[in-house]
Amino acid sequence: MPDQTPHSTGAPQPPPHHPFADLPFPRPAQPARRLRVVVADDNPVVRAGLTALLSGRPDIEVVAEAADGRQAYEAAHQHRPDVVLLDVRMPGVDGISALPYLVRIAPVVMLTYSRESEIVQEALRRGAGGYLVHGEFTADQLVDAVRDIKEGRAHFTPTAAGALLAQLRQDRSPAAPLPEGLGQTSSATAYGISTSAQPYTQPQQAAPRAGFNPPTASPPPTSPENLSQVQPYVGQSSSEWTSGRPAAPDRSRFQLSTREAEIMDLIASGMNNQQIAATCFISEKTVKNHINRIFAKLHSTSRSEAAAKWIGTAPDTHRGLG
Repeated sequence: MPDQTPHSTGAPQPPPHHPFADLPFPRPAQPARRLRVVVADDNPVVRAGLTALLSGRPDIEVVAEAADGRQAYEAAHQHRPDVVLLDVRMPGVDGISALPYLVRIAPVVMLTYSRESEIVQEALRRGAGGYLVHGEFTADQLVDAVRDIKEGRAHFTPTAAGALLAQLRQDRSPAAPLPEGLGQTSSATAYGISTSAQPYTQPQQAAPRAGFNPPTASPPPTSPENLSQVQPYVGQSSSEWTSGRPAAPDRSRFQLSTREAEIMDLIASGMNNQQIAATCFISEKTVKNHINRIFAKLHSTSRSEAAAKWIGTAPDTHRGLG
């Protein structure tokens, strides 16, 4: 029987046709652009802590730091960031004064210890996209807020949200009609709800101080020269904010350092050591060391006793240290 096996001719055989050879070759995914942030705070420790926290995220980059409103404007104008984190009380040009100029460049979220309702409301009127009070958020919540502000989603910590709610409840201007007859008195009385009951009223908030409301005209064109001439309202003496309220106790006699006074404020607000450490970007051991020195200077043996002396409610507050 003749051999049926095909004889090799010695020529190379072409490779088999690849089933996906005709499909377009996918391009490699381009790395996502990092979110660029400017951090503005007059406290160098806070700035360093925020920069370290945000820069540790792969999608966020702190492109500049600033110690006051003018530096914040110059940094934003130069780097064109995606988000600006802005403190309220800073020397020179404060955050509230710089805010109308900054929001023309990038979304701004206030990141501050200032929790007064009138400051929160004014910041929102001037264009802030969020308001975060130190001690009321975690590190992850701050990062989420920075990402969301860029996308136009507002963020508020509880103090700021409460101030916004109070403002809405105090606004007596007529609203647009509700759809489909919602909110009609007849709808309630038809089901036996009496209209004779007195409505619940929120406690009255302190009126904004004179001269704080922004002018009705549009802000002047942005320029460093104009910005440097803006009146730093929030940098004024705190006595202007407490007009009509009891005078604050004289704390100078306690001789606390700036950091100790900051920690004592946080103690008086009810924070524990872990919360204080997170707020001040220091270790709990450092917080304990500060507290030991504070208690010695205030001649106190407990947080409640120290807080009472600090806020002026202790019996010996106006008679000297006991």
